Amino acid sequence: MQRSFVFLAEGFEEIEALTPVDGLRRAGMDVKTVSITDSHQVTGAHGVTVTADLTFRQADFDGAEWLICPGGLPGAQNLHEFGALGDLLKVHASKGKIAAICASPAMVLAPLGLLEGKEATGYPGTEKGLKAGGAIVRDERVVVSGNIITANGPTSSLRFALAIISNSLGSHCAQEVGSAMLVYGKQIDFYF
Repeated sequence: MQRSFVFLAEGFEEIEALTPVDGLRRAGMDVKTVSITDSHQVTGAHGVTVTADLTFRQADFDGAEWLICPGGLPGAQNLHEFGALGDLLKVHASKGKIAAICASPAMVLAPLGLLEGKEATGYPGTEKGLKAGGAIVRDERVVVSGNIITANGPTSSLRFALAIISNSLGSHCAQEVGSAMLVYGKQIDFYF
């Protein structure tokens, strides 16, 4: 199975980063957290310090399945300002999958042109940034558009994770993981 990566910058939104890690690991997916700094210790927007699995310099992104950008402020801004991540995302977009939540669709993906002509969502108030990047803005919790998944914020973190699982392993696996986490309903639907 291909490895996926969740990028951590100082000020990341904790629930938006750790919920996908937890969900993907429950599904049996190989996912690693990556600090964009030289330190493994990264502190989130609400003072929670996380020990990343790898630093950006240590990681081997060849053959990656998903590159995942959580939001949060100033986390999303810090991801945007880290040029090496932008370069990686641009190359990866042609052959792999990208997911971003909260402020990151507008602050990280849109400026790179990765949302041009794609349906996307983001945190309320980021619509202008999404449109500037050519996105077709949808007021939905999670939007799947080709090889890109976007979500609007913290309460959508689990649905965001399940959408990634569904895309990689099928809706049956996402339903199984969601049910074990007490997501009720016979069907977990995402906006396509």
